[in-house]
Amino acid sequence: LVLLVRHGQTPTTGKVLPGRAPGLHLAESGVAQANKLAERISALDRIDAIYASPLERARETAAPIGRATGTKVSIDKGLLECDFGDWTGAELKKLMKLPQWNTVQRSPSTFRFPNGESFAEMQLRIVSTLDRLRAAHPGKTVVAVSHADPIKAALASARRSRRFPTGRSVVESGVTAWPSKPECYFTASAHRRPVARTHFAAPSSNAASSGTSPARNVRHALDAGVAPYCPMALAISV
Repeated sequence: LVLLVRHGQTPTTGKVLPGRAPGLHLAESGVAQANKLAERISALDRIDAIYASPLERARETAAPIGRATGTKVSIDKGLLECDFGDWTGAELKKLMKLPQWNTVQRSPSTFRFPNGESFAEMQLRIVSTLDRLRAAHPGKTVVAVSHADPIKAALASARRSRRFPTGRSVVESGVTAWPSKPECYFTASAHRRPVARTHFAAPSSNAASSGTSPARNVRHALDAGVAPYCPMALAISV
């Protein structure tokens, strides 16, 4: 089981497309989110490995998880944010006025960022990385700290969706479980507000009660207003 963690909030979250630009650190709220998430993850029976994107905001989110669980944090470039190319560092309100923005929202699988990565390339990269990490730790629980768009791409792949999910409602700051096989996981929230509701259909009641270890351990350890939503992921908003 790989727990996907999106980094905490930064001073530019929701305002700028930072991409892979260096020097962006967690805001005070992001530090608090990372500490809170570390406390919740430490309630699990065991964390066997922690990997993080090389960017500062991801490493700063992974650090308290490492301290809380006594686990070394390793850097993996496969968890990097999407390469937004010429759009890196641009204000979102300006990007939204571009004609290409409509393609990003309506048909992202066909879009390549100018002089950057395409959504399809990013999805292949993150899915390959998660499969590699899972294979390197069979039967173990691994934390992988990444970014919103790669996590959304991974969830779209897990759902075998033809549409890459866009928008902020899919991945808030938190953790998502990448399953080793199709089982039933759960959507939960620190504020008892299920995330990803608009993008995932609820599994049947039979599926909702069939989670097995380590999924069952994750469900109980991180329970905070659990509601069964996605059969392929567990997302926790912090």
